[in-house]
Amino acid sequence: MNIDDLIAIDIHTHAEEPCCGPRDDGYDEFQTGMAAYFRNPAGAKGMLPTVQETAAYYRERKIGAVIFPVDGERETGFRRYSNEEVAQIAAENDDILIPFASIDPAKGKAGAREARRLVREFGVRGFKFHPTMQGFYPNDRSAYVLYEAIAEEGAIALFHTGQTGVGSGMRGGMGMRLKYSNPMFVDDVAVDFPDMPIVLAHPSFPWTEEGLSVAQHKPNVYIDMSGWSPKYFPPLFVRYANSILKNKMLFGSDWPAITPDRWLKDFDAIGIKDEVKPLILKENARRLLKI
Repeated sequence: MNIDDLIAIDIHTHAEEPCCGPRDDGYDEFQTGMAAYFRNPAGAKGMLPTVQETAAYYRERKIGAVIFPVDGERETGFRRYSNEEVAQIAAENDDILIPFASIDPAKGKAGAREARRLVREFGVRGFKFHPTMQGFYPNDRSAYVLYEAIAEEGAIALFHTGQTGVGSGMRGGMGMRLKYSNPMFVDDVAVDFPDMPIVLAHPSFPWTEEGLSVAQHKPNVYIDMSGWSPKYFPPLFVRYANSILKNKMLFGSDWPAITPDRWLKDFDAIGIKDEVKPLILKENARRLLKI
């Protein structure tokens, strides 16, 4: 990856489709709900991009992309996209893609062994957690064996925070419980793993102020600005991005739910200072990822 040739690094993109065959039972309904929430018809029509297609899209725009699956098998019943497969395709497109992985903390020591192997053998740089989709509190001690492996391998932990499009509008919210994704639970993780870089994904609504406070207070905590069009960012979130947290805010789209084209267009209209834009769009991620 020639970082100097890139205009930005998108820290939050998804490898959506399950591996090893067709979509699981219920997956179409789930993606239809996601498509309605994000106003993205591709999901409803079963036309979500492959990892290869994602690489081509981002290469055309000269934007680097951190890409990952989400291991929500236990709570949702949907097979995850293979971490190894995502990492292998990312390696084939290493001019533009940066591989993260996802492991349900409930996998315990087996998950910790998988994490070490993925870092050492597949070049995985970080791990995505979705507390609501995985059904756990981030500060649950049962997850610590996995965090220990991630920290010891020098990788990054990225946590979904706040409301989610997963299950939105579906009966019972598809069983998804929003309470798990309050960023204050990640504060404990930041205390107990002070040398592990942590990213709070999204503006953490309705706990935006909690997310900002954790990122301000803990040196190892960053915020990615994905999952929302910037035009919907709360004013306080924009104010912190422009000042106190200008070195900790990261561009993220939530591809394919939100495209970088849409996100960047709206980002230009929210009053971010000219000297801050390069930090958010690339330089903060460059420093975090040690590129």
